[in-house]
Amino acid sequence: MTDDTWTTIARLHAWLTAHQDLPPEEEILFRVLKLSEEVGEAAQAVIGATGQNPRKGTSHGWDDVRAELCDVVITAMVALRTLTPDAAAVFDAHLRRVADRSLPPEAVGPTTTP
Repeated sequence: MTDDTWTTIARLHAWLTAHQDLPPEEEILFRVLKLSEEVGEAAQAVIGATGQNPRKGTSHGWDDVRAELCDVVITAMVALRTLTPDAAAVFDAHLRRVADRSLPPEAVGPTTTP
């Protein structure tokens, strides 16, 4: 991820915070609940793209699924930023740990874009 990505996430976090009047512990609660909502929308889009709801048929396309997955990622990043102003470093360190335990050593490379 680029620094621009995390700058945008910080701006979204600031915008959301400015438009709500919640104590910090409730702010993170609602950010995590919003993440659950977005995951549900991604699932709904997959069901719609595959036509698995006989009442609705094919109601979504794979572009809808991709968009919903992006919303999940953005919402998770904003929730992480709500927990810590150092969200980029926390994410990079965690991604490195996951890659180190999951990928063969030759496949583990830099996790950030210079």
